[in-house]
Amino acid sequence: MKYIVILADGMADYKIEELDNKTPMQYANKRNFDYLASKGQVGLVSTIPQGMPPGSDTANLAVMGYNPKLYYTGRSPFEAASMGIELKDTDITFRCNVVTLSEAENYKDRLMLDHSADEITSKEAAILIEDLKKELESEVMKLYPGISYRHLLVWDKAPSDYTLTPPHDIIGRRIEEYLPTGKDSGILLEMMEKSVAILEKHPINLDRIKRGLKPANSIWIWGEGKKPQLTKFSDKYGIKGAVISAVDLIKGIGKCAGLDVIEVEGATGNVHTNYTGKAKAALETLNKGNDFVYIHIEAPDECGHRDERDNKVKSIELIDEKIAGFLKEELDKASVDYKIMVLPDHPTPLALRTHTSDPVPFLIYDSTKVKENPYNFDEDGAAESGLLFQEGYKLMDYFIGE
Repeated sequence: MKYIVILADGMADYKIEELDNKTPMQYANKRNFDYLASKGQVGLVSTIPQGMPPGSDTANLAVMGYNPKLYYTGRSPFEAASMGIELKDTDITFRCNVVTLSEAENYKDRLMLDHSADEITSKEAAILIEDLKKELESEVMKLYPGISYRHLLVWDKAPSDYTLTPPHDIIGRRIEEYLPTGKDSGILLEMMEKSVAILEKHPINLDRIKRGLKPANSIWIWGEGKKPQLTKFSDKYGIKGAVISAVDLIKGIGKCAGLDVIEVEGATGNVHTNYTGKAKAALETLNKGNDFVYIHIEAPDECGHRDERDNKVKSIELIDEKIAGFLKEELDKASVDYKIMVLPDHPTPLALRTHTSDPVPFLIYDSTKVKENPYNFDEDGAAESGLLFQEGYKLMDYFIGE
């Protein structure tokens, strides 16, 4: 048996008047998902434990079968693992976004305009981070360039009692009440303020402005954590597997879980990602001996954060056609027994432009146990089914063990 998870990040949403009062999942032409659901089962899963923030970190941990209340030590340590950064037990890691803030004389009076600096390219961002390193690093504080707007700060023996806010949660808001608080948080705030002087007149940003793009004119520090310890996925479930994603967070969770991390050329983390490349890489790793593959697609989430309604619908349709449709066709052709699970990790409603903790719909299709299911694969159909996994980390046990 082969096991495939298609994780469409942030896909769930609310009904939208401009989409005929449907959600993006309901509005999208997703004939492959709909077929799999009609011959399988659908339900709801609560991926965010009560009292924990609705992040892709906690949610994907749960979907992979790990109880976030036991295993979660912060977001950025997983990203560090993906980037090959060897952490000491005394290190505290932080996500370091390059963002777009509005202009204002006082830093605290600026507005958060874009958590991704207009989806800055990795090449541009790496140059910015290298120049920030020269001015902001110390013996105990190191910056590491990542993918697009997502970078990392590692601080040895840092205090760990911070209150930090994800920038994608405060789009359009004045930043003063969301700046770092906690012991020695002034050091982080000073770094953020100093970054403006380095970035505002940087040639990369001047060129971006000329091209009609938003500048990456500040860093934003959040998502602190320490070195994680995950039980190996193969020890939990007795199968070998792989993870495919464009983003360091998911690759890092996979790496810490002992899964193979497969790189796909053209995987961007947005609506323009290489869907076909991900599907072909998934098929290849299954053919080469892995029994499990976790295909993560960031696009619906990014569209939710950026309030791109049409692109969110488009991303769902592309995942349906180029990943689910392709894999079903190829596995059927090869007469392979397989199970597919499709779900988002959390909702990223267009109206809110951030994550919520609402339960999300899932579908499970087993090629060896075809069923007749009357419920649609969307937010309403999953709720109508009456099936709910209140503890999200138990869904993987059900998927693999059922």
